Amino acid sequence: MTYTAQGRVGDQQLTGRNKRLIEQYDIPVPFFGFVNVGRQTYRFLGLLELLRHSQEMQADRRGNLRNVWLFEFRIHPVPNVVPIDHARILSEGVIADSRKQNPLSDLEREISPVALDADAQLAGQTNEAVESVRGRLIQVAPVKFEHLIRALMERNGFRDVGVTAASGDGGIDINAFVDESNDWFGGCHVQSQVKRWRHAVGSVEINKFRGALSTTAKGVFITTSHYTRAAIVESRHQYKPCISLIDGARLSSMVLRSQLEIESFL
Repeated sequence: MTYTAQGRVGDQQLTGRNKRLIEQYDIPVPFFGFVNVGRQTYRFLGLLELLRHSQEMQADRRGNLRNVWLFEFRIHPVPNVVPIDHARILSEGVIADSRKQNPLSDLEREISPVALDADAQLAGQTNEAVESVRGRLIQVAPVKFEHLIRALMERNGFRDVGVTAASGDGGIDINAFVDESNDWFGGCHVQSQVKRWRHAVGSVEINKFRGALSTTAKGVFITTSHYTRAAIVESRHQYKPCISLIDGARLSSMVLRSQLEIESFL
C-alpha cells in the first residue's frame, strides 16, 4: 500500500502528521488502513507497517509540479479486529514478527534518486512533461500496460514482440528480438517484466525475474515507479546475469520521444 503525505498544494514537508508516520521505524505507533467502499463507508484493511518512505515529484491539485513524500506500507489483515485500547500492544507484536520474518536492509529501505537522463535533456524534455506522462501511464490497466510496452519496444528497434499469456507466464511479460539492423545486438533475445506500480521495486523482484529468464535471453525490468538501492545492486551482481532497469522517469521520457499515444491504451 502506498500513501502520499498530507499537503495538497506546494512542496510537502516531513512535519506534523507526516513526521508522525516515520516514528514507526523506532516505536510501534499503530496505524490503521481503510479503503473507501462508497457512501462514506470504509472497510478496515488491517494494521500497517511502514516499510520505507521516499521523495518524488507529483502534480498538485492546481497542476503544478511539487515534491511529495511517498510512504510504503505492508498491510497486516490479522488481527481483523483491533480494540483501540490494545492497538499499541498488538501493533508492536505484529511489527516485531514481520520484521523478524521479512527483514529489510538499509539498502532495501533506500530509494535510488531519479533524474532526467542525458537523452531527455537533449530532447528538451522537462520534469513537468515527464511526470505528466508518468501520471497517465499509472492510469493504464495492467494488461493494457503490457501492450503499451510492446508498442514502445516496436518503435525502438525490436521485432517479433509478443506479450505472454496473463497467467502462467513464469514472470516474463514480453518476449522480443533486437532488429537485425542493429550492428551490435541484432537478433538478441530480450525478455521483459513490466510493473505498473507506485511502490518501489526491491531486490526480491529482481532476483525472481532473473530466475525466470531463458538462458539465452537478456533481461529488462520496467516499472512506472522506482528501484531500491538493493535492487540496483542486485541487478548488477558481479557473478549473475546483469538485468537492465528502466524506472518511471526514464520510461516516460522514452514514451515522449517515441510519440506514443497513451490514450489509445486507456
